Amino acid sequence: MMSRISVGLMAAALLVYLAVAIWLAVMFISVGSPLAIGMGVTLIVLAPIGAWALVREMQFGFAADRLGRRLDEEGGMPPVETELTPSGRIARADAGPLIERYAAAADADASDWRARYRLGVVQDAAGHRKDARASIRAAIRLARS
Repeated sequence: MMSRISVGLMAAALLVYLAVAIWLAVMFISVGSPLAIGMGVTLIVLAPIGAWALVREMQFGFAADRLGRRLDEEGGMPPVETELTPSGRIARADAGPLIERYAAAADADASDWRARYRLGVVQDAAGHRKDARASIRAAIRLARS
C-alpha cells in the first residue's frame, strides 16, 4: 500500500514539475533574448523527456510487481538457498554458481517468463541490478505474449 501512495505522490510531483517547467519556458521565451529563448526551448524539450522516462519506469515497476505477486501466489519464487549479507544480498562467493544455475534454467526454456523472472530476482539479490532489470524486462515481454 505504501508503494502505491509513493507512486501517486510521484505522479502528482511529475504534474507539478511539468506545469512549472512549461510556465518557466514560456517566461524565458517571452524575455526575448537569445539566451533566454534557448533556455525556454531546452525546458520545453527536456521536461517531456523526463516525464516519459518516469512513466516508463513506473510502467516497469507495476508490471514487475504484478508478475512477482503472480509468481509468489503460484509458489514459484526462488527460495533462499545461501547465507545472505546483512543488507539482504547473496554473498559474492555464492552468487556466481546460483546465477549460472538460474540462467541455465531460463535458457533451457526461452519462452518461460517464470524462469526468466526467477533469474532476475536472483541477479538482483546478488547485486547485479542491470542484468536483473534486463531479465525482468524479458519476463514481462514473455508474459505478455
